[in-house]
Amino acid sequence: MRPVSTRLRAGLLAAGTALTLLGTVGPAAADAAPAARLGGDWAPFTRCPVDDPAMLAADGRADIAQCIVSHAASGSIKLGSTEVVTGASDLQLGVVQHASGAPTLIAPAGGALIADSADIPGGLLGLMCPNDLPVIGDICRQITDSTLNRVTATVESAGAPTDFNLTAGATSGQPIIAIPVRIHLQNPFLGGSCYIGSAAHPIVLRPQNLTRPALGIQRFEGNGTPSTAGVMNRLSLTGASQTDTTFAVPGASGCGLAGLLDWAVNLKTGLPSAAGRNSVVLNDASTYLAGLHAPGTVVPNNGKLLSQYWHSAIQ
Repeated sequence: MRPVSTRLRAGLLAAGTALTLLGTVGPAAADAAPAARLGGDWAPFTRCPVDDPAMLAADGRADIAQCIVSHAASGSIKLGSTEVVTGASDLQLGVVQHASGAPTLIAPAGGALIADSADIPGGLLGLMCPNDLPVIGDICRQITDSTLNRVTATVESAGAPTDFNLTAGATSGQPIIAIPVRIHLQNPFLGGSCYIGSAAHPIVLRPQNLTRPALGIQRFEGNGTPSTAGVMNRLSLTGASQTDTTFAVPGASGCGLAGLLDWAVNLKTGLPSAAGRNSVVLNDASTYLAGLHAPGTVVPNNGKLLSQYWHSAIQ
């Protein structure tokens, strides 16, 4: 059973390094699944989709199910001429590694990303004012307090991640994964449908490692209790730095009544913006990965046991 265990460890290491950049800006999506509270070494994995059918079907030989969580306390994102300092972000995914073929990435209900909201510098005044056009000028004159001026940015999934490269996750300078996202701009004057990017025309992030993370390995029991002879492995990858400067950013759409304010937002923020003019950075990301220590010994119940163990750690 040793070859299967070795393959699991290698897959976990690469997968975790690969996914630290998904967290960027924005609060949790309104429809995100509630997070569980887990004990012991399971604690970071609050939203792992262990009950997804593809996870449950993993047998431990042809398919191996794993949980991934990545957290960063800070970072930044630059779109066109606008740069935003970001707060904490949290990415969680399930991964099914296949003996042959590309791995399957599984997001929790409501999406993989939950992160703090980020304020656009200058708010709506910075995005559109001053402006002597009648409609825009009227809005500018109405912005008399911080509530009306504040614009927050929320990064949302705009499709499933693709192009997952295990080798790139363990090295630096190579794209690791393609992450389609859109950014929701929120302000009373912009309405509820103001986005940069869309499902049809997303912003596609392709992060790569600038530095290698420090690696730690722990064993723990199914309920999260640390144990040198536990049935579970947890890998810790800390201190990593990641970036992407290769993505293009489309223009805003749906801003204001019938998109009347799209052009104003685009003009002030420098959108659309070609590849090479945009960037995203995550500082000091910490990634944790969990999977059965020896999945080949529990064939065909790898996925079912992973789910059972995860649920046993809920407090």
